[in-house]
Amino acid sequence: MQALPKKAQNGTQEDHAALPRRATGRPQMSDVALLAGVSTSTVSRALRMPDAVSDLLRGRIDAAIDHLGYVPNIVAGGLAASRTRVIGVIVPSLNNSFFAATIEAMDAAFAPKGYQIMLGNSGYSLEREADLLDSFLSWSPSAIVLTGRNHLRRTLKRVVSCDVPVVEMWEIGDHTLDTAIGFSHRAVGEMAAKHLYARNKQRIAFIGAALTSDLRAKERGAGFFDAVRAAGRHDVLSHTIPERASVEVGGAALAALLEAHPSVDGVFFSNDALMLGALFECQRVGIKVPEQLALIGFGDMDFSAWSTPTLSTIRPPRSEIGLEVARHLLARFADPALGGTTIDLGCQLMQRQST
Repeated sequence: MQALPKKAQNGTQEDHAALPRRATGRPQMSDVALLAGVSTSTVSRALRMPDAVSDLLRGRIDAAIDHLGYVPNIVAGGLAASRTRVIGVIVPSLNNSFFAATIEAMDAAFAPKGYQIMLGNSGYSLEREADLLDSFLSWSPSAIVLTGRNHLRRTLKRVVSCDVPVVEMWEIGDHTLDTAIGFSHRAVGEMAAKHLYARNKQRIAFIGAALTSDLRAKERGAGFFDAVRAAGRHDVLSHTIPERASVEVGGAALAALLEAHPSVDGVFFSNDALMLGALFECQRVGIKVPEQLALIGFGDMDFSAWSTPTLSTIRPPRSEIGLEVARHLLARFADPALGGTTIDLGCQLMQRQST
């Protein structure tokens, strides 16, 4: 931390470390300005737009803030500017590493510009998403980021009337609210089916979990079925389970699929966790992967490249989505006319030993 400047240390022949606090005991912006030897407006500008002040001044202000333990009143500042420097972000899960990587990348891009993320977890519930949106809008955020394209009518009405930039991330398609940044989940399913056919698998199937709530996984399944039909196959095989995707249910799902359709020689899983469970089931019953049964999933989870055999999967642009959302919104704050666009970041096929 940069040392306080001489003026802040000795400018009035007093020790500013002993500056009196107001009755509340909470240091004010004016205390920071006095200790740093700058004007209150300079402190305010450094907090709102860090890049608008020099590194030297910002270092002095940061040192004073650290010394005093000053905490900016974001709500009060937001009321003065009509918007807080808060970005409301709603994701469907905090357990899923997909969204964790997206949030980390987004935060890393926003923080140096003085914006903070307010994070909400919808638990794949559209009702919960609508409630979170109402709560976030009460904070007068600078922007709202939603996950996916499916929302309740109540959410749509709020978004239309809120007059702030809105980004739908992790999915692109028709009828976007404002700006969409992500990729086509149908294209993911099509990619998986075409890959299995390219590996000389003839009777392929889809295994999905919680498709009534995880609508993006459902879209991946639909894309898979489209590719199967386009290949001239009419026996569209699948097994779905109501539970959320996990290693445990993946093994059970594969066992049920093979009991109903023992001739299946390739499977696309809506999630890598399901695929890992299926791999364990294959090892338990002696099914050779990929000779007898090829496996491909979605997500490129950390374990996918380290299992035995390694797992083929489709990698979504997890961090890239967060970075692109931040880039878009920062540019949008400077030029509101930049809205209403779709940014397709695509996905990457990771071919490994399981296919």
